[in-house]
Amino acid sequence: MYEQPTFFENNSDQPLAARLRPRTLSEFVGQKHLLGEGKVLRRLIEGDKIGSMIFWGPPGVGKTTLARIIANRTKASFIDFSAVTSGIKEIKQVMEQAEKGRRFGEKTILFVDEIHRFNKAQQDAFLPYVEKGSIILIGATTENPSFEVNGALLSRCKVFVLQALKTEELEELLTRALSDERGFGKQQVDIPPDLIRAIAEFANGDARSALSTLEMAVLNGDIDEKGKITVTTETVENITQKKSLLYDKTGEEHYNLISALHKSMRNSDPDAAVYWLARMLEAGEDPLYIARRVTRFASEDIGLADPRALEIAVAAYQACHFIGMPECSVHLTEAVVYMSLAPKSNAMYMAYEHAKKDALTMLAEPVPLVIRNAPTKLMKELDYGKGYKYAHHEKDKLSVMQCLPDSLAGREYYRPTEEGIEARYKARLEEIKEWKKEHGGK
Repeated sequence: MYEQPTFFENNSDQPLAARLRPRTLSEFVGQKHLLGEGKVLRRLIEGDKIGSMIFWGPPGVGKTTLARIIANRTKASFIDFSAVTSGIKEIKQVMEQAEKGRRFGEKTILFVDEIHRFNKAQQDAFLPYVEKGSIILIGATTENPSFEVNGALLSRCKVFVLQALKTEELEELLTRALSDERGFGKQQVDIPPDLIRAIAEFANGDARSALSTLEMAVLNGDIDEKGKITVTTETVENITQKKSLLYDKTGEEHYNLISALHKSMRNSDPDAAVYWLARMLEAGEDPLYIARRVTRFASEDIGLADPRALEIAVAAYQACHFIGMPECSVHLTEAVVYMSLAPKSNAMYMAYEHAKKDALTMLAEPVPLVIRNAPTKLMKELDYGKGYKYAHHEKDKLSVMQCLPDSLAGREYYRPTEEGIEARYKARLEEIKEWKKEHGGK
C-alpha cells in the first residue's frame, strides 16, 4: 500500500530529492509533451481514466513520482514493487491481496520499478490480473520495453516515453529547492545563477542527480557567523569533477552511441565522431569493441576508395590491445578521424550483399568443372579441371575462362565507384572486361 508519512518521521533526515518529490501535477517539472495542458497523459490522470502503462525513460525524470501522483489522484491503493528484490511468490501474494480489494470495489495500482529486470515467468505472473482488472500496472524502465517486456504484457500497456529534463527545467527545479521550506527555504543560501546552471548542466537531464549535487554543494558551502551559506565556484567544481554518463553496455543506449559514431564517420564529420567516441570511452566502453566496429567501417564504408583505412583500423585495434585505456584513446581518435576524412565507398559491402543473396537462393549451383581440382585419376576422367587456364602462363595474365556457374554467368557483384583510389580499380576492371570481350569472353 502507499504509505503516508507518520507523525514520528523526520523528513529533514531524508535526501533533498526525496523531500522535494512533487506531490501534484502542478509541482511536477518536465515532460510537457505528456503533462502539458490538454496533453494525453494529463487528460487521463485528471479524468481518472488510468489503465496499465509503462513509463520508459532515463533515470531521474519522474517515473516513480508520476506513479505516486496518479495513485493520490485516483484514491487507489498503491503498492510499490521492486523487480530487484521480489520473486514470483511475492508477486502472487500481492496479486491475491489486489484481487480481494477488487471484489470490494477497491482500485490497486501496482508500481513496478525496473520492470525490465523481471524474467519472463515473473512478467507472465502479472498477466491474468492485468486482464481481469485486479491491478492497474505501472511499470518503469530505463530500457526499451520492446526488447525487455514480454509482448503479451506490453500489448496490454500503454507506453509513455519520458525525456531527460532540459537544463532550463533543472534550473527551475534547483531554484525552487532553494526557496521551498522542504528544501533550503528556511536557510539563507547564496549561490550565483551561473553555478545553478552549471549544476543543471552537470546533471545531464537527471533531476535526482541535480538535487543531490545541489545538496552536496550547500552542505559544503562556506558558513559565516550569521549562518549564511555561500556556495563558491571552487565548491561546485570539486563536486562536479566527473560526470556520470548514462550508458548500459548491453542496452539500447549502447547501440545508439555506436550507431552515432558509425554514422558520424560515414557523414565525414570528425568532430561528431570524436565526441561519440569520447562518450563511449568515458562511460566505460571496451576500447576493443569500438576498434572492432571501426575496422568493420573501414571496409564497409571506405573499402578500396582508401585501402589504407583498414590498415589504420587494425593498427588501432592492436594499439588498444597492447596498452589499453586510457592511453589508447588517442589511437582510437586517430582512427575515427582518419575514417571520417577518407573518401567513402560502400562497394565492398554491396558486392557481398548481392553475392550473398544469390548464394542463399542458388545453393545447389555446382562449381564449374573447369575450376575444380583433380587430385585423383577418377576426377580427371570426369573432366575435373579440363580446360583450366593458369593466368600466369597467359600472355596478358588473363583468360576468358568462366568461373561463375552457368546460371550466373555475366553477373556483376563488385561495382567500383569513382571515389578516391577506387577510381584506379574501376579503370583496371573496365580494362579487364574490355579485354575479355575482345577475346570472346562474356
